[in-house]
Amino acid sequence: MAVDTLLERITDYANRPDPYPLYAELREAGVARQTDGSYLVGGYYDIVALFHNPRLSSDRRNRAGTYSGLPADEEEPRPFIRLDDPEHRRLRSLATRPFGPPHSPGRIDAMRDEITRITDELIESLQGRTRVDVVDDFAYPLPVSVICRLLGVPREDEPTFREWSNAIIDSGDIRPGEDLGTSQRAGNQARAQMGRYLVDLAEQRRGRPGDDMLSAFVNDPDPSGGLTREELAATAVLLLVAGHETTVNLITNGVLTLLRHPDQLARLRHEPDLLPGAVEELLRYEPPVHLLERIPLTHVDVAGTTIPKGVPVLLVLASGNRDPKRFRDPDRFDPTRRDNQHLGFGSGIHICYGAPLARVEAQIALVALLPHLTTATLVEDPPPYRNSAVLRGPRHLPIELAPSPQTR
Repeated sequence: MAVDTLLERITDYANRPDPYPLYAELREAGVARQTDGSYLVGGYYDIVALFHNPRLSSDRRNRAGTYSGLPADEEEPRPFIRLDDPEHRRLRSLATRPFGPPHSPGRIDAMRDEITRITDELIESLQGRTRVDVVDDFAYPLPVSVICRLLGVPREDEPTFREWSNAIIDSGDIRPGEDLGTSQRAGNQARAQMGRYLVDLAEQRRGRPGDDMLSAFVNDPDPSGGLTREELAATAVLLLVAGHETTVNLITNGVLTLLRHPDQLARLRHEPDLLPGAVEELLRYEPPVHLLERIPLTHVDVAGTTIPKGVPVLLVLASGNRDPKRFRDPDRFDPTRRDNQHLGFGSGIHICYGAPLARVEAQIALVALLPHLTTATLVEDPPPYRNSAVLRGPRHLPIELAPSPQTR
């Protein structure tokens, strides 16, 4: 088939279970111009070069025209992942103060016991059951509980912000040829409502801080100034949504991959020290985010193709992660793979803000799940997937568990 229809085929829900043959087709083409005028890039080295090219923008206001099926620009205020330096650097630095080095170097390590406690409680709730949904019963509630604790959001408000989060994620999806106006309006409304909710929570802690990040944002002693109310709203929404959505996919894709590779599952069960490397391999093999958009600020040459200024470029990270020019035997899941500089968290100045936390959550989760997975079987393979081609992962992952000796 023509390479100019690749985006249509990649985003076709029928290909959600296995888009990898399409990514191989993309790599063969090098750079593929699509029917809407946008471009796809799927080679590892090309993607890395573009991530580090200052002539590529993350700000959709730099698009030259509109592109049907691509998410429109968000309403103000924009999160820092949609901005370029120096504004991106300023906002990301302020967001990092209460999260990581140099101002809060112990934040993630201090969360380990809490993450382990939440994980143990979820595992305990599975005892005696012979069928569970990995997403609803474990992979979703774990990162949601963690990000709520980290930000200082009441866990009981989850049903409300889950609806907002779903609308925001849907508004960021790519659907060639479709009118995204309805989903864009719903996403903007949800973003505004969630922003007001989070700012109100933060303001309640001004002068009365807790140990959470919302408290830190409104009680920052730095004389250079902190986040404005609008910037706080955009940043808090980004952290709450991105802080759990991608980790749900990472854990769920991890369980699915291990159940499809029982030999590697057994090895990890007996050699748990391999888990950190296994998480990195999962981020390469089945990444939680498959595509990211960039916009050239001037004409850019990629693999012999000149991409005009202002024309969207879609970097297909999951394709780069399977590039045989970078990874030996790339379609093989190998938890002991060395030199694994994958694109699971992106690269360059926009590399994933929450990567350290996601790694810790995935490692603790999989260590706890491994004993239960050795006798588990998939109810459906492939399982039902989420609609999104960007945040690709199972919507549900039902598995059968062998009865424990006490219940036989």
